[in-house]
Amino acid sequence: MQLDDMRPDQVAEITHPDYPGERLLVCLNPRLRAERARKREALLQATETILADIARHVHRTGSTLRGQATIGRRVGREANRRKVEKHFDITITDTRLSWSRKEDAIAEEAQLDGLYVIRTCLASEAITGSDAVAAYKSLARVERAFRSCKSTRLYIRPVFVYTAEHVRGHVFLVMLAWYVEWHMRRALAPLLFEDDDPEGARAKRTSPVAQAEVSERALAKATKKITPDGLPVHSMTTLLADLATFTLNEVVLPAHQDHSFTMTAQPTRIQARAFELLKIKPEGYVAM
Repeated sequence: MQLDDMRPDQVAEITHPDYPGERLLVCLNPRLRAERARKREALLQATETILADIARHVHRTGSTLRGQATIGRRVGREANRRKVEKHFDITITDTRLSWSRKEDAIAEEAQLDGLYVIRTCLASEAITGSDAVAAYKSLARVERAFRSCKSTRLYIRPVFVYTAEHVRGHVFLVMLAWYVEWHMRRALAPLLFEDDDPEGARAKRTSPVAQAEVSERALAKATKKITPDGLPVHSMTTLLADLATFTLNEVVLPAHQDHSFTMTAQPTRIQARAFELLKIKPEGYVAM
């Protein structure tokens, strides 16, 4: 397949001698292609504005901006602010400044807009090209996990331990806590501002290269702020705060002051639903 003939919903598989034994998956992101083209044109126009300002100064009667070296220094200082001076043929004389775009070079660069390459050493029998692209795009979840570990609830730093063994132990516990939270998020997704219908979301995408979509169910939750069974939608933080109000009580009967027992509080609807999704029966963990 020629890269020029790629459609946005395609993944082209190529090989290259610099990467022996690897599959190179070329993907085309149409949104990125359009944005790169828009940004390049804006930068070219901004550079032309700078060159026009210099040229007006050069051509002005009585201007002190004269001489090829002096004009060249001014152009060199100002014309490459947007890093696209390479796309211009600039002609400087002692009394004149002119320029033109290198249309062939610009068109050649534009051919790569929106294209990126994913490398994998896995054979096509182990993973298809589309699945490899989807796996690459899922790395965003790994990045979110590290951000969560560092700055939201788990706080991997600052570390108040001082030996290598203690630091490794601290990091292990943080990662273990995130792993538990990841499982909790998956189970509690119907109550959270998260997509609990991944199949519906995947069905809306034309290809793994296309922008990620959310399911209709997730859109309804985000719009109404209410789950299909009439419960308020939560973030993970607010749901944990709600569950934190669930109490274990020590009960003493007036007629038996010397005897007490423990019992759980009556869960609210949201708490009961969360326990159901987590497959937890709090009363089962209480010794009566």
